[in-house]
Amino acid sequence: MATIEDVAKLAGLSRTTVSRVINDQPYVTDEKKQRILQAMDELGYVPNSSARRLRSQRTDTIAVLLPRITNPFFGNLIESMEKKASQWGYQVIVCQTHDSKKKELDYLQLLKTKQVDGVVMTSLVNEWEVVEPYLESGPIVLCNEYMEDTPVPMIHMDHRKAAYESTLHLIDQGCTNLAYLSGGTLTHLAMERLAGFKRALKERGLPFIEEAVMDWVIQVEDGRNAFRKIKEEFPLIDGVFTGSDEVAAGIVYEASHCGWAIPDDLAVVGFDNQMLSLLMAPAVTTVEQPITKMADRTIEVLIQQLLHSSSTTPRRYIYSHKLLVRNSSEKRHSIAK
Repeated sequence: MATIEDVAKLAGLSRTTVSRVINDQPYVTDEKKQRILQAMDELGYVPNSSARRLRSQRTDTIAVLLPRITNPFFGNLIESMEKKASQWGYQVIVCQTHDSKKKELDYLQLLKTKQVDGVVMTSLVNEWEVVEPYLESGPIVLCNEYMEDTPVPMIHMDHRKAAYESTLHLIDQGCTNLAYLSGGTLTHLAMERLAGFKRALKERGLPFIEEAVMDWVIQVEDGRNAFRKIKEEFPLIDGVFTGSDEVAAGIVYEASHCGWAIPDDLAVVGFDNQMLSLLMAPAVTTVEQPITKMADRTIEVLIQQLLHSSSTTPRRYIYSHKLLVRNSSEKRHSIAK
């Protein structure tokens, strides 16, 4: 976070001159004032006196950062958070980052400039060292996303374990060549799922096919394209773990239209138990997250921090998932566990 010394250096003036401008004192030319104000703007510098004044203000507003609202998981999460927040007299604003590091930091500026009282981050694309300074301006809570040794409350499911159990399920259905489809490689959560996938393969003595790992597979059309790639480049793939039900639905749709039998030719597992997973034929095996429980806990934890300015060690809340086995993965001739 920028300091008064940084402003002075960028403006090419003394710390005393900068201090005079900040405190609206005389004997500073307009030209120097403009240089200092421009430097403050470029560095995002908020004077300590201003920061103290801003911290004393309340907006009764919480910002929730998420990759994209069109993902039904995040839509349901936001809906639950908004309901819980309104019970406490708070409103929620939605900030879509589209997995952009710059956008993530731009939205965190809302906390620094006191346009919101606190922030919920459902994904994290910047390194924590870049995000941590914003804690000086207000509380931050991680929900869904998590990272070891991060000094903020974390509310999430064990994604590594969920991916591990989902992959074991595919293997127990007789799959021996598996593909992994990820929504992206930037987030810690995505890497956790990949670690669980790899662990299951290693335990069962199956190869990790690095070429069959596909990133930025997010929506239905991405799933359709992923299937075409599997069909053309990796025809021996017989099982797929995906990061969302939208992707899984795209695979099931395209595979069925190309004459592949689901799940006998290709078993598919999705994620998030979206309504779409039940509407497909066959219905998609998926991982269900306790969305409402996580959303309620997140808002409660954040508001308690706002009300009490708690300095205790941040807690970590880990919720259990459910693997809902359906027809997209359950083969008639699966091997015994």
